[in-house]
Amino acid sequence: MPGNNDRDPRGALGRAVVLQGKTYKLEATPRLDQRSVLEAYSRWAPVYDFVFGRTPLFGRFFDLGRTLAVDHINGREGRVLEVGVGTGISLPRYAPHLTVTGIDLSPDMLALARKRVEAAGLGNIEALTEMDASLLAFPDASFETVAVMYTITVVPHPEQVMAEVERVTKPGGEAVFVSHFASDAGWRKAIEGGLTPFTKKLGWRPDFPVSRILNRPGFEHVETRRFGPLGIFSMVRLRRTEG
Repeated sequence: MPGNNDRDPRGALGRAVVLQGKTYKLEATPRLDQRSVLEAYSRWAPVYDFVFGRTPLFGRFFDLGRTLAVDHINGREGRVLEVGVGTGISLPRYAPHLTVTGIDLSPDMLALARKRVEAAGLGNIEALTEMDASLLAFPDASFETVAVMYTITVVPHPEQVMAEVERVTKPGGEAVFVSHFASDAGWRKAIEGGLTPFTKKLGWRPDFPVSRILNRPGFEHVETRRFGPLGIFSMVRLRRTEG
């Protein structure tokens, strides 16, 4: 973990974070809709790694999605923003040539992520900061790659998050999403209906259509790759258009 103040990963709501010598002011207090998310993830934090990383039924599929996304990102260059970094399960997988910033709304999750980074001695993690994904405290075109894994279908205002992801992605850069997206019809839709009670407990919207991330004027669709049981999860890559 970097030890100088310019790369202090302990930013918090109501303070500021310094990245590459620049200071960005963070939101002072959580909004009402944020508080419910914070409360939920405070409860999830102690068991997050087990559920999303090691459970026999679904953990390996969550892990597969992270692997697909990070393996692709490792073939790229520059700065990476991971939105909804959680406990930092993916952080040890990023290649050392990348400079990675992780944000999350939950201080409990981030506390575990910092322990993970310190234990592994991950020097390429620039910052881990409490931040609202719908109000990112970064200037335009800050990152070559933005990763949004198992997050976009959970946030209260996904369109606002998409607008912010679009804003901070450099032209020619990529945003990489991993999640479950609702099927329009057919057997996948029937299976998704049966999984609805489980996915709702995770805080996901089981009826969230992929069109909500594809229909952005500043992005073009590059790839959708299905994975997991019967292909009910997807990795979606979007490229930031020029201008």
